[in-house]
Amino acid sequence: MAAKSAPPEISDAQLIARCLVGDDRHAFAELVKRHQSPVRACLRKLTAGNHALADDLAQETFVLAWRNLKSFRQEVRFSTWLYRIATNAALMKYRKRRDGHVSLEQSQSGEGTGEPMQIPDWSQQPLNELLNSETHDVMEEGVEKLPEELRTVFVLRDVEGLSNAEVAEVLNLSVAAVKSRLHRARIALRDRLNRYFADKLTRRDGVR
Repeated sequence: MAAKSAPPEISDAQLIARCLVGDDRHAFAELVKRHQSPVRACLRKLTAGNHALADDLAQETFVLAWRNLKSFRQEVRFSTWLYRIATNAALMKYRKRRDGHVSLEQSQSGEGTGEPMQIPDWSQQPLNELLNSETHDVMEEGVEKLPEELRTVFVLRDVEGLSNAEVAEVLNLSVAAVKSRLHRARIALRDRLNRYFADKLTRRDGVR
């Protein structure tokens, strides 16, 4: 006897409809199950690796999503809408706790020198060196140290894989502003990696 094929997975849109029409909490629980891992991972990046805070914000995100589900617009992806709630929650928490602020009008390198910003190039480095765990740790630390406005755009665009348009939707920015902030974030991280490789080569040459 032929094996029965698995029933098609219910879409997010269908689950949302069940929530709205029948106040179906089981349907919403399925939405949480589907999206909680990426939302939590994103928040851990946005909170500079603070797992406890990220988990609290993830819970807050889904509570707010349930309360405001009627305001969800079907023309955007449900995941994008969740990222917007999560990001806003993280930004509000960050702004309450921070002591200082780095202006986006300030360059990430060469600040105040009057010299054009130089974009370092480490493209000649071996791929396995770029991808090793030590370099990964350097990048992780670099992302954590980015100014909040730059880190948020970088995480959503380059880590979570949202399009420029989706990041603009999440952060209520223009696409041009997203591209500008993303460019600054990438330059800052390139500069950090460039220093890392330069220091590594200096140490290596020094022991010869």
